[in-house]
Amino acid sequence: MISAAAGDGVRAILRLEGLAVFAAALALYAHLGASWLAFAALFLAPDLSMAAYLLGPRLGAAGYNLVHTYVLPLALGGVGATLDAPGIVALAAIWAAHIGIDRALGYGLKYATGFGDTHLGRIGGAV
Repeated sequence: MISAAAGDGVRAILRLEGLAVFAAALALYAHLGASWLAFAALFLAPDLSMAAYLLGPRLGAAGYNLVHTYVLPLALGGVGATLDAPGIVALAAIWAAHIGIDRALGYGLKYATGFGDTHLGRIGGAV
């Protein structure tokens, strides 16, 4: 395991936090009354960022991490709320839900050492 990975107790809290974000994003999406077909179609779209790994592990990790942090979907949601644009808020909710479920399942931010090395520990490791 990467020495900078979260310890077991911290990892469990971070995974629970991801589950909470997923649930909150689903609740927001339901409140917006947006299309569940669109949700299903776009839910895995952030994983297209894995294509950056074709350029090597350092760029792959950077690309993946950029798309798998809460900063961008929260900013997008804020823009959508400011513009009173529920479609934009819905996209942000889908994006946040994706990140949340990834965290809940143990898929953390990547280290340049390899796709399986994350801030939550090695993918497939114990909770």
